[in-house]
Amino acid sequence: MVRLVAASSLCIAAVGPAVAAPFEFAPAPQTDLNRVYRIDKATGEVGACQFQLKEGGVGMTICFGAGEGAGPQAPSDYQLVPSRHEREGGIFRVNIRTGEMSICYVFDDKVVCTPQAK
Repeated sequence: MVRLVAASSLCIAAVGPAVAAPFEFAPAPQTDLNRVYRIDKATGEVGACQFQLKEGGVGMTICFGAGEGAGPQAPSDYQLVPSRHEREGGIFRVNIRTGEMSICYVFDDKVVCTPQAK
């Protein structure tokens, strides 16, 4: 029984690191904006959420889905990179395999991204 438990623990430990998290999160660089961006690391699809006060309540989470250019891209390995500009509400979407980048930001209740470029 002890061997079975030890062998099961080793199998779980070996599988654990192989399963990567599908999403990455990063805050908008703007210091007075409580927005967090989310990216699907395999597809590059970008979304965002932020806190909003609610009259007479505790508030709510407002989320913005993918709009123009923010939807799934060619399968690759994507990350979010905030700039160091304290008044910038957008964030860079980078393809770490190709070196392409685009800027994503909230516009008309959707996240939009510029075309990818090198």
